[in-house]
Amino acid sequence: MAKLTLFVIDSFGIGAMDDCAEYNIADCSANTYKHIRDVKQEELQIPFMYNAGLGTLVDGIKSPSNAYGCAKLAHHGADTYLGHQEIVGSCPKKSNKRLIYDIHVDLKRALEAAGYTVTYPIVGCPVLLVNEAAVVADNLESAYGNIINVTADFKKMPFPMVKQLGRVVRQHVDTSRVIAFGGPYTSIEHILSCVIEKQTGQWGVDTPKAKVYGKGYNVYHMGYGVEMDKQFPMIAAKHGLKVYRLGKTADVLHGEGPANPIVNTSKLLQSVSENYVAEQGEAAFLINIQETDLAGHSQNVDWYCQLLNEVDRWLSNIFLPLMAKEDILIVMADHGNDPTIGHANHTREYVPILILGEKVNSVNIGLRETMADVGATICDFFHLPSTAEGKSFLANILNE
Repeated sequence: MAKLTLFVIDSFGIGAMDDCAEYNIADCSANTYKHIRDVKQEELQIPFMYNAGLGTLVDGIKSPSNAYGCAKLAHHGADTYLGHQEIVGSCPKKSNKRLIYDIHVDLKRALEAAGYTVTYPIVGCPVLLVNEAAVVADNLESAYGNIINVTADFKKMPFPMVKQLGRVVRQHVDTSRVIAFGGPYTSIEHILSCVIEKQTGQWGVDTPKAKVYGKGYNVYHMGYGVEMDKQFPMIAAKHGLKVYRLGKTADVLHGEGPANPIVNTSKLLQSVSENYVAEQGEAAFLINIQETDLAGHSQNVDWYCQLLNEVDRWLSNIFLPLMAKEDILIVMADHGNDPTIGHANHTREYVPILILGEKVNSVNIGLRETMADVGATICDFFHLPSTAEGKSFLANILNE
C-alpha cells in the first residue's frame, strides 16, 4: 500500500534554459536558487534539499545517496498552469497572444451559436456579457494576451454552468489559458463596474476589486491543447487510485479525490502531514507550495528565503520520518521566478528533481527533455496506463 508524494516548490528554478532568449531575453540571467543564496548567504538554510541533489546540480558536490536530476520545460514560456499540465504528463500546444479586442466579434458569434445570449454591456468596450451573468474579457494579471477570463456571478450562473461556458470559449480561443471562475458574494453589476483598460486595447475585470475571491470562490483552468484525460490525476481517477491535490494543485490540476487550495505554507504543510498519517491505503499526494511563487512575483528575497527554510525543515524533520519503506517523495519545481533580476514575472529555468525513499537508488537521472517524465514515472509506479507524453525513469531509480 505504497504512497507517492509529488512536492512542487513553485518557481524554484536552478538556472536559465538555453532557449530563454527566444521567449524573454531578460530571463537569460535568471537563477532563482543561486541568486537567493547569493543575497541571503548564511540566512538560507536548506541542508536537506542541498544534500539531496541540489548541491550536486548547482555546485557539483558529491552525488547524494538518493536519485536526482533536472528537467527542461517543454511547454512554451514559463507558466504554473501549463507547467503542472506538463508535469502530470501532457505538454500543452504552442498558443498565441490574443486580446478580447481581437477576437470579440468571432467569439460572440460562436457563443450565440451555442445558445447563449451575448451583449456588449459597456459602450466602446469589447468585453462580452453572457446571459446577464458572466463577463468574458482579458486576464489582467498574466502576461499581455495570454489568458481569457470568464468572470461570473454564481447567483446568476452556478459554477457547473460557468465551467461549461468556459469550455465553449476554450474551443474558440487559442490563448494559453481560459480561466472560468467566480463567487456567490459579488454581483454581475459590481463585476461590470470593475472592468478597466489596463493597457491600450487590454480590457478586463479587476478581479480583486470585483469581490469574486473568498468564501464560495471556485475556479476552472483550461489549457490550450492539453489532454486532461491522459494526465496522471485523471488516469488515476479512472482506475480508482486516491489522489490528494493540496495547495495550488487543487486549482491547476484536474482530477478527483480530496482537494484543498491552501495558500499559506505553514497551514499547507500541516494539512499534508495530517492527511498523510491518516491515509492508510495506496494513494498519491500532489502538493504545490504557492507562496514561493508569490514571493518571486513580489521580488521579496527575504520572504522567499524564509519559505525555503521552512519547507526544508519540514521535509527533513517531519515528512521524511512519516514515509514507509515503500513510499517515494519527488521534490521539484515547475519553472523559475528569480526575485533579483529586475522583473516580477516567471523565468524560464531548468528545474531540479530530487527523488527520495528507502528503495530509491543513488543515481543521476540526467537532464530530462520534459517534466512530463515525472507524470509518466508516477503512472508507472502505480501500474497505471501511460500518460500522453513523457518517459518513465522508474526502472532507473528503484532498488527492488
